[in-house]
Amino acid sequence: MIRVGIYGATGYTGFEVIRLLRGHPDVRIMWATSRTYAGQRLSDAFPTVDPLPLITAEEARPDLCDLVFLCLPHGATVPTALAALEAGARVVDLSADFRLHAASDYETWYGKAHAAPALLAGSVYGLTEVYRERIAGARLVANPGCYPTSVLLGLLPLQRAGLLRSDVIVDAKSGVSGAGRSLSLKYHFVETNDNFAPYNIGHSHRHIAEMEQELAVAGTELHVVFSPHLLPVNRGILSTMYVKLPVDLAAARELYDEAYRDEPFVHLLPEPQLPTLRHAVGTNHCVLQVQRVDNRGNWVVVAAIDNLLKGAAGQAVQNMNVMFGHDETKGLLNTFSCA
Repeated sequence: MIRVGIYGATGYTGFEVIRLLRGHPDVRIMWATSRTYAGQRLSDAFPTVDPLPLITAEEARPDLCDLVFLCLPHGATVPTALAALEAGARVVDLSADFRLHAASDYETWYGKAHAAPALLAGSVYGLTEVYRERIAGARLVANPGCYPTSVLLGLLPLQRAGLLRSDVIVDAKSGVSGAGRSLSLKYHFVETNDNFAPYNIGHSHRHIAEMEQELAVAGTELHVVFSPHLLPVNRGILSTMYVKLPVDLAAARELYDEAYRDEPFVHLLPEPQLPTLRHAVGTNHCVLQVQRVDNRGNWVVVAAIDNLLKGAAGQAVQNMNVMFGHDETKGLLNTFSCA
């Protein structure tokens, strides 16, 4: 039995982690924290009948846990991660605080010095399909961002083959839950409903740092032009990547088949189907398609995921399973597709 604690249980990702763990046969939730709802129950924070008590972070006992999930805001995770590791617990961090390998990159993209740069060298980037062996022995796993999960799973087969030789353009759309549960005017219903808006376009979104880092690890350095958009839906990400490839369709598809044929959560659709949000929402799956555009070398790669599952809580539970030697699908196959 894996004894688990959850910091930040009443954000969207924290709630999804709890929901998944409730269906996991080999997990016991020891405690869950909430700054806003401490002293109440999970059913007071969400429309659920789950009576899980919520406590303050100061009351949490990581020493009673084999693993803790950190579902805390970016920049607020480091002290909690340090305390949990010192108490002997392993950590899966769903913030961005340990995703970048270099402290200088963190300062460039997040605007402040990293609070524990020595931990960066020991953290493992938690893209399960890529770093499974390292995740298995890790004390600290940095769960990837939602946008990078879709983009990297879509592009890494091409990058490993040395086929990406120029700038990559990514046009991505996310549901509103990707912004988190805190209040902001631009995420109110009247602002998002019947609307469709770009934000942080070009080379300014922080998730670019993860994309370029991991693409460089897999091959040569690439420049990613990234244009995220806010969709008026609750959840889901659809990323369309524009690339130049010097191969034919059969060769391109073979690369994806080789990369993912044994992966339980990554699927290349048959031609000519294209991924939609409904292929992925409610599941821990990433659904892909690679398609030739013309005879000038232009191609598109399309990836669909659920930003709260494969892009966050689902991948976190998948990583937990790997860390403790369990079948990595455990607790995740009861997720469903809306298709």
